[in-house]
Amino acid sequence: MVHKKFAVAVMAAAVGACAQVEKLPIAQQDDTYQDGKMAASSPSGAATAAQADLALPPVDVWERLRRGFSLERRLDEPKVKDYVAYFSRNQGYMSRVTERSRRYIFHVIEKLEKANLPLELALLPIVESAYDPFAYSHARASGMWQFIPSTGRAFGLNQNWWYDGRRDVDASTDAAVAYFTYLSERFNGDWELILAAYNAGEGTVRRAVQRNERRGRGTTFWDLKLPRETQRYVPQLLALAEVVSRSDYYRVSLHDVANEPYYAKVDVGSQIDLAQAADLAKIEIEELYLLNPGFNRWATDPNGKHELLIPADRRETFQLALNDLPVEQRVNWQRYKISSGDTLSTIARRYQTTVAAIREANKLRGNTIRAGQTLLIPSASGPAGQYAYALDERVQRRQASGQGTKTTYTVRPGDTLWGIARTMDVGVRELAKWNSMAPGDTLRPGRKLVAYSSGQSDSRTTRKLSYRVRNGDSLYRIAQKFSIDVSDILRWNKISKSSYLQPGQRLTLFVDSANS
Repeated sequence: MVHKKFAVAVMAAAVGACAQVEKLPIAQQDDTYQDGKMAASSPSGAATAAQADLALPPVDVWERLRRGFSLERRLDEPKVKDYVAYFSRNQGYMSRVTERSRRYIFHVIEKLEKANLPLELALLPIVESAYDPFAYSHARASGMWQFIPSTGRAFGLNQNWWYDGRRDVDASTDAAVAYFTYLSERFNGDWELILAAYNAGEGTVRRAVQRNERRGRGTTFWDLKLPRETQRYVPQLLALAEVVSRSDYYRVSLHDVANEPYYAKVDVGSQIDLAQAADLAKIEIEELYLLNPGFNRWATDPNGKHELLIPADRRETFQLALNDLPVEQRVNWQRYKISSGDTLSTIARRYQTTVAAIREANKLRGNTIRAGQTLLIPSASGPAGQYAYALDERVQRRQASGQGTKTTYTVRPGDTLWGIARTMDVGVRELAKWNSMAPGDTLRPGRKLVAYSSGQSDSRTTRKLSYRVRNGDSLYRIAQKFSIDVSDILRWNKISKSSYLQPGQRLTLFVDSANS
């Protein structure tokens, strides 16, 4: 159950550079704050004022965290000093990650406090994923807390075609709390070992402890021989806690985050089109996806879960509108006339749904269908660009100018421009423009349409990975592992199919965690 973290590797290189520059004067701080703890002596007037401040509720989440921090900072450790220097000198990074945390961190703190866990853990998603709920690593770790598939399932995070609980903000935080509680019992509350085990796996840390015990050596985190990534992992969190606790001293600006709920949970009770849900709540669909990143497709899982996170100030608006919308109108339905050669799987792919969903909607017992038969298909109410596959502005400009990878599609009987656009993951207007036609024009079967896309998927759930080739790897095996095509690996890395992969070689991959 090893967790591999892409964020750790990215920052490690930068820390090496930071170690060469002048360190902040940590050892020369005033005597009221030493080694990550408040000194015992302080003027009685200052102490009284501090006690009065603590009697008031925290004005923001950062003050709430400062009051709840409990781990020793270890500022005498070189790696901790290096990361303090890194975070304090990269103010832009700190501003971005704390801004990204604003939707989630209050709720993370609430769950940690309820479980009586150290509040420093609320900063761990910065180390894990830079508080990006769509983050994905080369080890197939996904979400804010970077669970790998097996560990996610072990802690109750379902993963299927419609939904990945590892990216679910609420569910993954609950799983992380459960995992930390489990590890705390296994390592007797030693939080440095617990954090190391969360990163490297319980077995890796326990073996390192036992190895040192046999050799008569120390068994603290700082004594153990652990993977390089893990050696950096714990110091990063301790350094983050130090910088957040004294942000004014380090001249680091943290994004303002109010000490109040950002979202509320609503039980929808049925499958619902996410674009329709955003309309009911009167919010942008981008906001809905950022609060509900666990959904892979255009709708919630027909078999549940049926809960949505809605901005707290929109909950009543959403609930009232939802109550007025009959269940059967919460997804769009299309009638599809089966053509010769069609199968349920090809129809499901075209309409971004599953064979099971089509069978259930049409009360089919098996997969046998006949040409001429009409099926009722659950389908998205809007074009693909509205959903999890929305393109960023740079990609839209490239496509609008007819740049990028050119793909073709041959029109079939019953096709619509809207349906083809969704299949090709492009906008209807762009598809019409590229083919010199109007969105309402009639399509002639056999006509070839062109579309332009970037060199890789531009899905919100797609991430660029640097993959290190292992012993026994082949192009086919790597492609199968990440659900990508061998031809794409060849194109992304400018290599030929006959190329021999060397262990240690780095490959660039663009992986969609919703499909892998």
